[in-house]
Amino acid sequence: MEFRLFQVDAFAARPFEGNPAAVVPLDAWLSEDQMLAIAAENNLAETAFFVQEGEGYGLRWFTPTVEVDLCGHATLATAHVILSRLAPEREAVSFETRSGTLTVTRGREGRYAMDFPARPSRPMPAPKDLGAMIGVQPRMVFTGTNLIAVFDSAADVARLNPAFEPLARCLGPRNQGLIATAPGDDGSGFDFVSRFFAPAHGINEDHVTGSAHCDSVPYWAKKLKKPELVARQISPRGGTVWCRLEGERVVLEGMCADYLDGTITLGPRS
Repeated sequence: MEFRLFQVDAFAARPFEGNPAAVVPLDAWLSEDQMLAIAAENNLAETAFFVQEGEGYGLRWFTPTVEVDLCGHATLATAHVILSRLAPEREAVSFETRSGTLTVTRGREGRYAMDFPARPSRPMPAPKDLGAMIGVQPRMVFTGTNLIAVFDSAADVARLNPAFEPLARCLGPRNQGLIATAPGDDGSGFDFVSRFFAPAHGINEDHVTGSAHCDSVPYWAKKLKKPELVARQISPRGGTVWCRLEGERVVLEGMCADYLDGTITLGPRS
């Protein structure tokens, strides 16, 4: 069996920044074990698999260890593959996923715009020893789909140095990742910055995490009293996400850069 494989840097203006995702078009779904094995072989944070279903597509996402309910950067990468390579005549694409219907349209200035569910969080006491696990004590902690740790400055977020094994033990029973976030520096052009850690899901630090902005945008839109925000994920590769809160939805915009177009071969070539 042979399958086409694209590797795309999402939330990136050029290769080698943003978050790389593998995208695998399928005529029909493979078994879950096969898709998980391919994702593990790719060894990227996410591999997206999609199948055309009528006018839209079914879409699933796998880390090297588990299937996940929502992944922003791999959705962006998949939309880029369809709208730039496979169906360039289209202006938009819809995906049926575990998180409902997700729509991606051509956005402003060469970006793609994703319409995702907003995921508000609620305050909670910081888990025991969280500050020691990540290197800086957060000012506030919120919980929802993920754990959100709010810090006073971008410098605090930048200097986090998590101990991933104890952090995984903390987050694993909650089935959460950790969003570390702070306001952007004056004059930086960014309303807020973040980093995302998911060691319990096999990802110590993700490069740019679209889905995490479904959690952080409702917080910052309320805090800063503005619905449109520019966010920067300050991982080593880094990436920019243009965000807009629209009621119970979050619109996330980003660019993509092509890196690889290849073939997966399972078994002997025919």
